[in-house]
Amino acid sequence: MSLDKDLETLVARAMRRATGEFPPHSADLVQRSVARGRRMRWYATARIAVTAAAVVAVGGTLMATDTFGGHRAGTRDQVRPGAGASGEQPPSHAPSSVSGEEMVRTLESLLPAGGTVSAASGRASEAGPPFVAPMAKLTYSTAKGSSGIDITLARLDPGIPDDQQGDGGCLPVEVRPYDTCTTERLPGGAVLNTTRSFTYPSSDTGQKRWYVVLTKADGVQLTVEEFGGGDEKGSSGGADPLLSIDQLTSIVRSPAWNKAATALPAPHDGSPSAAKPRVSGARMTKVLKSHLPRTGTVSDVNAGDGMVQLVYDDGHGRSMVEADAQYDMTAPLTGHMGCAGVPGHCEATTLADGTRVKKVQRPSEKGGAAQVWLVDVLYPDGRRVVAQEVNSYAESGPVTRPRPALDMAELQSIARDGRFVADRPARTR
Repeated sequence: MSLDKDLETLVARAMRRATGEFPPHSADLVQRSVARGRRMRWYATARIAVTAAAVVAVGGTLMATDTFGGHRAGTRDQVRPGAGASGEQPPSHAPSSVSGEEMVRTLESLLPAGGTVSAASGRASEAGPPFVAPMAKLTYSTAKGSSGIDITLARLDPGIPDDQQGDGGCLPVEVRPYDTCTTERLPGGAVLNTTRSFTYPSSDTGQKRWYVVLTKADGVQLTVEEFGGGDEKGSSGGADPLLSIDQLTSIVRSPAWNKAATALPAPHDGSPSAAKPRVSGARMTKVLKSHLPRTGTVSDVNAGDGMVQLVYDDGHGRSMVEADAQYDMTAPLTGHMGCAGVPGHCEATTLADGTRVKKVQRPSEKGGAAQVWLVDVLYPDGRRVVAQEVNSYAESGPVTRPRPALDMAELQSIARDGRFVADRPARTR
């Protein structure tokens, strides 16, 4: 019995030590779910927006849980942005003319000579729903080390803005503070994005993640990414990936992928599966800017329907400030407008007209040292506005000032501004 008790003690202690030392989850996990989530709609949705089906309260903010998977962890390529989930169209099981084995062989043929390949796997495309993108992944090794490399092909949906689907474009500093990204327009209408990043975006150290995205004029998009030291999260070192950005670019631009691109199923028509209210990004930006002291400067504006983020600098350090507007939130927020289980300092009140106001000051959930202040306002008719700020230009970025630029009273003034949701917008069709 004593040996069993000793073993239990040792195992429990080892598990506690392991969980304490385990690196935090990737801060852009949800974002990378729908083709890295896209820079505008993901960040608003993952942080604040709630799908009608499910919401989870996390430190005073809300996270959608049913629509988003994890890009590069195996589910990104199973969810097509813009594709309806209603099942109106029967699944198509037409076989692809390119197999997973062919995908692997094509990727291997484009790697530099002299290296070895291991842990290779591939997948053919399926029309779905849900759409499954063709892909190949492997580990490439030389005497200098190893890199995990994978490539995915997809076809973007017409009628949906490119910045709301796919992998292209440079993510805003509020989301990926340590990325170095470039955009190049190629002859013929293609767009090339190259990014030097890190597997964990909350610091500028650790495993490096480089990726290149080629979006062709016909909507076909190829994404190749490489992880230094081995597979994703397989290394904690900061070694450069073996293949340079130029070599990754050569891979996505190779005509060897033409057969796989031709085998991609026809795109969805891009029409929304359900009408939803919307507030334009231009309107969100105008209202938020009107609350900022004019003695400061504004940069890095990132706006989309129902949300706006920007970086405000009052001369004493930069702060990320964000506002989100939503409708029909009474039912999804049932039980979440109080302070139970909320870390940090929280106050929740109900005004005479039934409006509920929740104020939270908490540490960042991104693994850094930043402080997040937010005010969440829910009106009796289901309209909702959330205003929040961070004492950094990104929640996962370095602290740039002792506290956020705006005090809680100023933040509440933003959240209570009825101009964000003054009239119910017409529903899109």
